[in-house]
Amino acid sequence: MIRKPELLAPAGSPESLRAAVQNGAGAVYLGWGDFNARRSAKNFSEEEFAEALVYCHVRGVRVFLTLNTLLTDRELPKAMETARTVCRLGVDAILVQDWGLFELLRKSLPDLPLHASTQMSVFTSGASCEMAADGCERIVLARENSGADTAAICKNCPAEVEAFVHGALCMCYSGQCAMSALIGGRSGNRGRCAQPCRLPYGINAPAQKRYPLSLKDNCLADSLGEMAEMGVDCLKLEGRMKRPEYVAVITRIYARLLEEGRRPTAAERAELEQAFSRSGFTSAYWDGKHGASMFGIRPETAKDPKELFDAARAAYEKDDLRLVAADLSCTVQAGVPCTLTAADHDGHTVTVTGPVPEPARTRALEKSELEARLRKTGGTAFRCGRVAVLLDEGLSLPASAVNGLRRDALAALADARAAVPHRREFPLPALPESDSAAAEPAMTVSVSTAAQLTAELLALSPARIYVPLEELIGLDALPAAETEWCAVLPRVWRDGDEALLKRWLEHAKALGVTAAAVGNIGHLSILRDMGMTLCGDYGLNVFNSWSLAYLRGKGLSSACLSFELRGAQMRDLKKVLPAEAIVYGRLPLMITENCLLQNDCGCRLDRNGPVVPEHAPCRRPNVLQDRTGAAFPLLPAFGHRTEIQNSRALWLADRNDWKQLGLAYARLRFTTESPEECVRVARAYRSGAPAPAEFTRGLFERGVE
Repeated sequence: MIRKPELLAPAGSPESLRAAVQNGAGAVYLGWGDFNARRSAKNFSEEEFAEALVYCHVRGVRVFLTLNTLLTDRELPKAMETARTVCRLGVDAILVQDWGLFELLRKSLPDLPLHASTQMSVFTSGASCEMAADGCERIVLARENSGADTAAICKNCPAEVEAFVHGALCMCYSGQCAMSALIGGRSGNRGRCAQPCRLPYGINAPAQKRYPLSLKDNCLADSLGEMAEMGVDCLKLEGRMKRPEYVAVITRIYARLLEEGRRPTAAERAELEQAFSRSGFTSAYWDGKHGASMFGIRPETAKDPKELFDAARAAYEKDDLRLVAADLSCTVQAGVPCTLTAADHDGHTVTVTGPVPEPARTRALEKSELEARLRKTGGTAFRCGRVAVLLDEGLSLPASAVNGLRRDALAALADARAAVPHRREFPLPALPESDSAAAEPAMTVSVSTAAQLTAELLALSPARIYVPLEELIGLDALPAAETEWCAVLPRVWRDGDEALLKRWLEHAKALGVTAAAVGNIGHLSILRDMGMTLCGDYGLNVFNSWSLAYLRGKGLSSACLSFELRGAQMRDLKKVLPAEAIVYGRLPLMITENCLLQNDCGCRLDRNGPVVPEHAPCRRPNVLQDRTGAAFPLLPAFGHRTEIQNSRALWLADRNDWKQLGLAYARLRFTTESPEECVRVARAYRSGAPAPAEFTRGLFERGVE
């Protein structure tokens, strides 16, 4: 028998939570405090959160807390206090992005279920199994995963799998977007995304009324049966920033589709679109498709559907759409206290005791009368199921006593359903004693093309050179240099690509490459048996000392810190693992599943081709231009994806403070630079040359919200 997936609904406020529960959600996810990926939602106070847990658990609904943002060392203790509090209150799981918080949670609260947030950028079986082995109960997959990708992960991963079925799509892979942070200082990785993907842009042209980064909302209402068959455990609805009425409508429809095992009717499709859409919906990612038809906007003049929302609100505000069946068994016998046993269908049974009945003076209590009073469960979370009554003849029991007995029994049953499980708690552990802080960092270099590897650049003796794996396969030999050669695996790939990547790695090893960059947790399963030194890359979003400790435990020899950290925050990290930071270059803003050039002008390229041909338009210099005229270079990425670079290069050569952060390595990141420019920049960082006319300090000074 195919198991029905859990339906997970958004609860951005207490009212949205009630709307979700009353309309059939199996679980809700919500934020409390400062550390969740929707900090602009109303969210919950501590008192509201405690009330929400009881409200949900009594009605058989699970509650997941979102602690899925990157955290600084100073924030980790408060985040752990939050986790301890909700653990004691009985939260069912916590969603996590930050590796450091993940490490602390599994050490300090080992019985608290953890879910790998989509912000962890998990999209392969290897990454899913890695997180399962580390104790994650559930993996929330990237929204870009196709049905085939998801089926493979369900088959291979022992943990539960959660898939996104309805709501807004980000243009960038979750957890890999820095556009909001670098342009406006509001980090999507810290719950403050300003949604720059919804703005107009031009590709190789001024921005006009075109929206090449604004995807339509996802809608997989037609694929729920397929998901159940492949073993998807949870179906997630998006919308913590949306109105409670929206939550009510989409939850009701999806709950009904799951319950009845069918596809939506035309009327239900219309209601989903009325509730919210951007030029309609898309299912392209799930279908394994891409292209311009996926994109759409919501006009500023769009209005909420008053009639639909009014009806939804009127229904859930009654609070009687979601009632729990309770069977009652009452005994009223002479000379002993009366009793009432209440039992639900989940195995909870409680018994309460009332007064001793008295002999009837005028009219004796009748069985039908007693049963009728017991069935009056209005105003509670219960509906009466079976009622069994054992009543001796000739007895009297006041109506108030029967009512009290019923109230006490249902209250006790509610308490039993909301009981908090026992969970172990341990003190926060100490960081490892290892100190890998360096007096001054060694210079490393990353290139985007093999043509940038000139003799002049190599003569400057960088300690490590990062080269894309796709570039290494075109080489018959490495240039002569006293350096550590490090292969950079694609930041995004799929299960089906891994055999090819391993062949490429074998070629790289034969050339003399001894190290590989780990930019995603899924790289570990590819690299473990390769015998290469593992160097953490920026895609891992290392934000605190405990993240370094976690990666040290995974066997990494070094790790690149998040470029969303301020210099002072980098300095204050305890370097339990040699740390690296990018000190020059165009920082990556997005990596997208869609090729922006293909959507704009077509690329004449088979998406399954491993290497982009030189004649393809996406190989030529291309830019994304915003309303201010800023031009963001577009680089092709493995799998015919696109990586958007910042419009200006980070420049710190004229400062000395980056040399005093305890870093083991400082990286010059070359992307669009000519071979000659690469050499000039590398020499400038040796001499401390002044900044060029156009540059940015990135987030080195201002940091992010």
